[in-house]
Amino acid sequence: MAIRPAPDSVAKAAAASIHQPRDPNTLSNYNAWRTKHTTADFEIDFGAKRLKGTVHLTLQRLAQDAKQVILDTSFLDVSAVKANNEQADFELAAKRVGPYGSPLTISLDERHTSSSASELTLSIDVVTTSSCTALQWLTPAQTSNRKHPYMFSQCQAIHARSLFPCQDTPDVKSTYTFNIRSQLPVLASGLPTGVRDFRAGEDGQAGTLLYTFHQKIPMPSYLFALASGDIACASIGPRSTVWTGPEELTGSQWEFEADTEAYIQAAEKIVYPYAWTTYNVLVLPPSFPYGGMENPVYTFATPTVVSGDRQNVDVIAHELSHSWSGNLVSNASWEHFWLNEGWTTYLERRLQAAIHGGDKYRDFSAIIGWKALEDSIKQFGEDHEFTKLIPSLKGEDPDDAFSSIPYEKGFVFLYHLEKLLGIEKWNKFIPHYFTEFKERSVDSYEFKATLLSFFERDAEASKKLNNIDWDTTFYKPGFPPKPDFDTELADQCYTLADHWIKFDNGKASDSWKPSSKDIAEFTSNQSVVFLETLQSSSTPLQPYTIETLGETYGYASSSNIELVSRFYVLGLMAKAETVYRPAAQLLGKVGRMKFVRPLYRQLIRCDRELARRTFEEHKEFYHPICKGMVEKLFEKA
Repeated sequence: MAIRPAPDSVAKAAAASIHQPRDPNTLSNYNAWRTKHTTADFEIDFGAKRLKGTVHLTLQRLAQDAKQVILDTSFLDVSAVKANNEQADFELAAKRVGPYGSPLTISLDERHTSSSASELTLSIDVVTTSSCTALQWLTPAQTSNRKHPYMFSQCQAIHARSLFPCQDTPDVKSTYTFNIRSQLPVLASGLPTGVRDFRAGEDGQAGTLLYTFHQKIPMPSYLFALASGDIACASIGPRSTVWTGPEELTGSQWEFEADTEAYIQAAEKIVYPYAWTTYNVLVLPPSFPYGGMENPVYTFATPTVVSGDRQNVDVIAHELSHSWSGNLVSNASWEHFWLNEGWTTYLERRLQAAIHGGDKYRDFSAIIGWKALEDSIKQFGEDHEFTKLIPSLKGEDPDDAFSSIPYEKGFVFLYHLEKLLGIEKWNKFIPHYFTEFKERSVDSYEFKATLLSFFERDAEASKKLNNIDWDTTFYKPGFPPKPDFDTELADQCYTLADHWIKFDNGKASDSWKPSSKDIAEFTSNQSVVFLETLQSSSTPLQPYTIETLGETYGYASSSNIELVSRFYVLGLMAKAETVYRPAAQLLGKVGRMKFVRPLYRQLIRCDRELARRTFEEHKEFYHPICKGMVEKLFEKA
């Protein structure tokens, strides 16, 4: 009996079931073709503020009948496409598809690939445009020494598509080669492989060098990272360096050299050995919109962590933890972002406990995190889609959903699992999970299945896990059950805040008077909890209380932005006019969204005209992502 081949519809269904397009925030047909290697040949043109060059994509065929490759692009100019070295027809959609950009459709025929070929190489000539959302270009005047321009990228969540055509989804991982020509030193998210091929500049322009890097561990497109500027480096450990502007190098080295290697070793004991060879930190100019970005090999960090007191280096503990959670094991889409950030926040706090000496330190950090969770849920509303552990992001811009919720709600769930199963059993699951999905992408349902499978022969643990209401955990908006955190370190902050609330109400006891000695033994994080407790008071403090607080503790003159920004937010909540202009001045110096958004939110409420003038004066200082966020604050207010 002859066997008839299955119809095309069956083949398509089979391909789709094997490689489901799990990510609603990409326009690419990555269930038909999947990127295996990416080579970026770019020249950085500081004068024109653009990248120009060719990107080469090696794609694996997943659907035998696929005659098109569809890639994500956003605000890109594409001039030519070759498929296996032959010119290929392509169409760049003229109309953007919501926040997802313009799909690039490449048509294939027998010249480009045979039905039996398993791979395809695309070469695409591309130029970034002035609307590129992944790059920030700084003039010399915007840098610390005012000598040279600067450029850096920030591709998370869906901004890599504004640098080059790609399958811009964390569900696709690729190895990378970077060949980047620039007149200034370059860093990229790979291991450096050489600097060569000097070319003299034209018309008085500086000459350029070719900087090359290779990333052998597959990574998603959002971890594609470039930076170029007047940067220097110094050692901060046996396998770590810090890079930053020459003037900031000594201070940055001091800030990180005491803890970086200790954090790496502590993380290796919890998970398994660090995979990326070296761990380095690039301290960026102050317009960088995040505390840190976990780009492999080179964490991009805000200069606000360099506070001169080593009080904010836990940011590095977080970004280092991403070397396992997010970078090696990646969320399959931004709907499952908690798998990146919840795990990373959990690991970060385990490192804090290991380094600082006990679980009370991680619980103290978790208390700070719970306050951030409260603020985010209040901002969205308890019933909002974005307050779910797994939100629906179909048709949404993932940047609009960005908040502390996946960090803290994810942490709380993992913390609950640790307490439910016991630390010894949970510790055995951690390396299993990161081994099971190493160099792969994972969604919440695979996480659940792997967890249940790992403990299926343990009757007690299995029963506990099967009693979890998974639907509620994954899909209920608002708050999760609050854990019973150790409040030893926080209680001191609560007591001091209570004194100030009574002082504000004229009910302070005769035995207590404000004094700088009140916080003499506080860590920076304890001052953070103290200030946030006052922010959470049922009624705002009075302006005179803010003035007394500032004079007594000197928060406004601190070099620690974590403290200064929270003090100004507290003052704006009290409508203390003495902080209006200092807050506006700080907004012209710091571009980290953690500080920018709450300050603008309160300043708009207090003095909309001052807020508008401040934004208009400094909007080109902000990164495009941050700029867009602030514009939305004005629209909502």
